[in-house]
Amino acid sequence: MDENNTTSTQAPKSNTSMILIAVVLLLLVGGGLYVFSQQKKTTAPTSTTSEQSVAPTSSEPSTNPSETETSGDAMTDSTKEITVTGQNFSFTPATITVKKGDKVKLIFKNSGGVHDFVIDELGVKTKQISGGASDTVEFIADKAGTFEYYCSIGNHRQMGMKGTLIVE
Repeated sequence: MDENNTTSTQAPKSNTSMILIAVVLLLLVGGGLYVFSQQKKTTAPTSTTSEQSVAPTSSEPSTNPSETETSGDAMTDSTKEITVTGQNFSFTPATITVKKGDKVKLIFKNSGGVHDFVIDELGVKTKQISGGASDTVEFIADKAGTFEYYCSIGNHRQMGMKGTLIVE
């Protein structure tokens, strides 16, 4: 009779471990599919976004009304709108140029993973956002110089997720 009790308690443990293994495998496969689908989304919009981003960084005044807006700010009469796209592990564009005194409206679009956009010297920082989301910050480029912008999440900066803001 003792043998039957031992055998009956081992069978449920075996079934429980099999179910646990099946759940872990399903989670791994599901996570892999999710990551793979996010990587496909990041490759398509890169070329169009970089074209939009490069135009506002030009030293010539913009003629496109969507890139320059009138502002009531006493320091400057226009806002320079710049779109920066973050992806694993880079920014597009990698270099941005503005003039000292420019009011900058920076639209940070994240195309994959979780990222943010930071410029320490100018006090610029977006929220940490997931792929597909965007965040906007406005600031005045009140210091001339070359400043590094980067993603502050984990070791993303060390992995190359950084760029250069030049204030002329």
